[in-house]
Amino acid sequence: MSGQAASSSPSTSYIDALARGVVIFDGATGTNLQAIGLTPDDFGGAELEGCNELLNLTRPDVVKELHESFLRVGVDVVETNTFGAFAIPLAEYGLEDQAYEIAAAGAALAREAVDGFEAGDGRPRFVAGSLGPGTKFATLGQVSYSGLADAYAIAAGGLLDGGVDLFIIETQFDLLGAKAAIEGARRAMREAGREVPIQVQVTIELTGRMLPGTEIGAALTSLAAVRPDVIGLNCATGPSEMWEPLRHLSRHSPVPVSAIPNAGLPSVVDGEMVYDLSPSALAEHLGEFVAELGVGVVGGCCGTTPEHLAAVVSALRPETPKPRSPRPVAAVSSIYSQVPLDQETSFLIVGERANTNGSKAFREALLAGDIEGCIEVGRSQIAEGAHVVDLCVDYVGRDGVADMRRVASAFATDVAVPVVLDSTEPEVMEIGLEQLGGRSILNSANLEDGDSEGSRADAVFSLARKYGAAVICLLIDEEGQARTVEWKMRVAHRLHDLAVDRYGLESSDLIFDPLTFPLSTGDDGLRRDGLATLEAIRRIKTELPGARTVLGISNVSFGLNPAARRVLVQEGLQHPHLAEALVCVGRRLT
Repeated sequence: MSGQAASSSPSTSYIDALARGVVIFDGATGTNLQAIGLTPDDFGGAELEGCNELLNLTRPDVVKELHESFLRVGVDVVETNTFGAFAIPLAEYGLEDQAYEIAAAGAALAREAVDGFEAGDGRPRFVAGSLGPGTKFATLGQVSYSGLADAYAIAAGGLLDGGVDLFIIETQFDLLGAKAAIEGARRAMREAGREVPIQVQVTIELTGRMLPGTEIGAALTSLAAVRPDVIGLNCATGPSEMWEPLRHLSRHSPVPVSAIPNAGLPSVVDGEMVYDLSPSALAEHLGEFVAELGVGVVGGCCGTTPEHLAAVVSALRPETPKPRSPRPVAAVSSIYSQVPLDQETSFLIVGERANTNGSKAFREALLAGDIEGCIEVGRSQIAEGAHVVDLCVDYVGRDGVADMRRVASAFATDVAVPVVLDSTEPEVMEIGLEQLGGRSILNSANLEDGDSEGSRADAVFSLARKYGAAVICLLIDEEGQARTVEWKMRVAHRLHDLAVDRYGLESSDLIFDPLTFPLSTGDDGLRRDGLATLEAIRRIKTELPGARTVLGISNVSFGLNPAARRVLVQEGLQHPHLAEALVCVGRRLT
């Protein structure tokens, strides 16, 4: 089966179909297979009963017929029977070594069903390679990011070789797990030399949040930054409960939006799980999503049958989604909430006490192995008004990777704001990114050692692209810290163009720190550096639209006595760009 490619349509045609009108997915796999009345013998033994993915090998006729039952009612996309066909969930049945085989077989069955289906209407049909969340929670440390990504990569390789047209990474309850799935899928595509679109879907509980408490804004901020082709919701609830999170996605998602709900909320009747939303009711709800919210991809999850999808096809074809004019929010996020980079009532405040170089309390807690003490430093900054918290564990003689793994993992769940990962070592920043499901900021990129492969800029921008992080860019080049306005702007343009043109980042992913020396140095040659920094801030915002600026509190006034600092603040506040520069603000968080 290795090397088999999709035969009915090029991988890009799924995106083309989205541009033409509503795309309709099939209905449930698991609940429909359960309704057939399969016996332990169908799975190869009682110990394997319930592993629906194994049916790709033991009862391929049953799986293929399920696909065909949905194709007959007119759906555009069938999902492979591979929701749990990767090592983590398969290990519960002792089948982890068969992940590739099971995934490839599942893709081949769906491919055969699609290729053998004669519709006669000229519409292409697609095979979506399904990858579910598994049974381990990456954010809680039950599985490592790298281990999860490795497992997804093997399954994704099987799906590609079996002939899928796209990946659907679905029912994701953990942002870190969703990112690992996307990374695994992309790794498999690189190895196979074949690109297909990625559709990622989170699941929102009745609370209106994901399982850990993630709001939809945080999910969109984190996942949109890793640039999937479609973002949406599936499972957990019926369509009624999806309205508000879908409205947020409709307003702000930069890519098409999908909605694949259950057939209502389940209930148990005579020991059986029952979904009571009728086919016509499902079609009505999905029609409202399309007509009012501009949702472009619909389908059915748990409890939805071919009859449900027949009603959806009848109601929605040939409808086109309401045109959307999304307004993406430039933001970072924790696993709980989104924090816009542009604050309505303040500038963005970065707390810097969770830093071995800036806080004795944090350093001593880290050296003592007191992770709770480290967390308390982070929390204290939130209490003082910080919107994001800088995290630096660099300390001579310490294992920075191990320290960052422990502390960032704790910050992921116990410090409720986004994190700035601050280190001189890219590998330390990466291990932090592997613990944090939200969207972080990397501190920092510069051109001190140039821009070639292996340089710091190369390492940091590569990490930002891979994990969807924002980047603080320091105006330093091979000659040192840029001091004059023209020098600063020369470095800023270099960094910007490098990030955008070579690494595929956006201007809005970049935060420029123009740097300055304090007046208190007493060096006459540095007296105008603060003015050069303010002018550079103005020009960065003019010449690099979408980019933002940051500067350390008191960078100009550090070392002056309190009376002199008050005068500087009073005079400085007259400068039109001072507030956004954060040069002489009264509150000190560093």
